[in-house]
Amino acid sequence: MKKFSNLNRRRFLGTGVAATGMVLAAPHIARAEGFPEGNIYVYVPTAEGGGADRNFRAFSGVWKTKLGTDFEPGFYPGASGRVGYEIYMGKAAPDCYNLIFGNMGPEVLNWAMQEPSFDVNDYFYFGQVDKDPCCLFVGAESPLKTMDDIVAAAKTRRLNVGTSRMAHPASIGLLSLGDKLGIDFNLIPLQGGKSTVAGAVTGEVDFSVLTSGSVIAAGDSVKTLLVFGNNIVGEALDNAPSINDAYGMDLPEMLSARAFGIHKKAADDFPDRFEKLTSTFKSTFDDPALMEAYVASKGQPEYLQYAGVEECEAFKQSMLELGARYKSLLSGA
Repeated sequence: MKKFSNLNRRRFLGTGVAATGMVLAAPHIARAEGFPEGNIYVYVPTAEGGGADRNFRAFSGVWKTKLGTDFEPGFYPGASGRVGYEIYMGKAAPDCYNLIFGNMGPEVLNWAMQEPSFDVNDYFYFGQVDKDPCCLFVGAESPLKTMDDIVAAAKTRRLNVGTSRMAHPASIGLLSLGDKLGIDFNLIPLQGGKSTVAGAVTGEVDFSVLTSGSVIAAGDSVKTLLVFGNNIVGEALDNAPSINDAYGMDLPEMLSARAFGIHKKAADDFPDRFEKLTSTFKSTFDDPALMEAYVASKGQPEYLQYAGVEECEAFKQSMLELGARYKSLLSGA
């Protein structure tokens, strides 16, 4: 397994990533001039009509008014997002006219489970649209009412835990908790958010872990007991504490975080095009129309949060490192 190190700030300072806002003097580097002179094509590694599609259309519908062009999505589902990334990295021209819109959490874990055909450092995320922390929850009728109940029960038997898929940030949150407490949980992939919620509600599993937006949507049928990040919505997640606060841990936030990514070569070769992308992306968050569109697309208002290149890269690296640490468990080995 390739060893992934923490974010190396120096590595980015010589590239278009850290050169955002700079116009380099080298004569071989292309200038933006009238960029963009055509539509921006966006590769979405999931099926049309799902949450990523709604999120993309909500954001791009406002971003296009800042950038002055339309965004044209193409949907490439398959292999938990791997298909879309392979096509983007293998076929899309690195010219800043081609972007990828992915979920930094579960999709990056693909590369820890099985390395892709491309170097994972040949692309990076430059703009997070939102972040949805993962959480641990039980069905409303579950005999397990508190985390103390779960810990006590886990000392007598191996508890079954539902997850939407094995290689998921929510799964890592649970495995990290198990390491801290010396508990061995049995993760069971239930194929998607709705099934993961249903598993906890019906008692098919003892409890489940999932992104919190889906849990909030389940309403009173579930109760959240722990958040693998910061609970910024309070009562919407039953005022559940953060795993770090509750157990004295230092776990990075386990998130479903949708973000736009780009070829590193595109940012290096066209720094002023890239600067226009990043500056207009960030300014989109200042437009009240964005929140309106995001809420209309069923987004949780508090989760609409900007993050730039360095924050996204730090999260990407944490997913790679934690995925490598728990690879055997996340792959079912």
